[in-house]
Amino acid sequence: MIIKRDFIYTPKNKKRPIHIYLPDNYYETEERYPVMYFFDGHNLFYDEDATYGKSWGLKTFLDQWSKPMIIVGMECGHEGVERLCEYSPYFVTFSNPDHERCMGEETFRWIIEEIKPIIDREYRTYPFRECTGIGGSSMGGLMALYGAVCHNRWFSKAACLSSAIGFCMQPLMKDLENSEINPDTRIYLSWGTKEAGSHTYDCNVKVAEKVQEKGGNVKIDCQVGGGHCEADWEKLVPEFMRYLWGTK
Repeated sequence: MIIKRDFIYTPKNKKRPIHIYLPDNYYETEERYPVMYFFDGHNLFYDEDATYGKSWGLKTFLDQWSKPMIIVGMECGHEGVERLCEYSPYFVTFSNPDHERCMGEETFRWIIEEIKPIIDREYRTYPFRECTGIGGSSMGGLMALYGAVCHNRWFSKAACLSSAIGFCMQPLMKDLENSEINPDTRIYLSWGTKEAGSHTYDCNVKVAEKVQEKGGNVKIDCQVGGGHCEADWEKLVPEFMRYLWGTK
């Protein structure tokens, strides 16, 4: 089942919808569940909610998957460059034509200090980092990677699809170098051959090598024929979910 709730995004004091997936028998048991947080939550479950009319089909996958869990899909702002600013942990010139600041770290403080405590208090979760993951695509993929690197204390798993990392490799690699990566960390990195060239390959490989050097685990996945769209990201759902939540 999907529950839609409004939360206040305190960095801007604006309303943000949250899309929460619960197993269909959630209210019939006392079981607790691991949780995965996703950016662009409106694109996860239903085509009618998705920005471009196509979702990741995540509900369909979860309804038949053997590992029951809770998914928390967080919406961004949809006005002007709000999404780019809220999902930018590093300064991006193309995201700031109106001189809005990059708010990626503030978004993570919101997730860690406000959203996650509410989810853990109001739903039957396993709140530990070992049972908590994060995911996203494009700028959301960058944010998921940033979360696993800079907030590894909270997130042990990250699905980073078509991540927008090319523009910020220098500060990202610096953060990787300076961060402590727990050995149980799993990060899934993917990109499609239709959306990027050798630079994207090089960036993802460099990130993967550094994560492994720091002791974490990485799976890189080049999607042949894959584009920068929800229809192709949907095809990767079984792959990254199995890697992040299954056996190595």
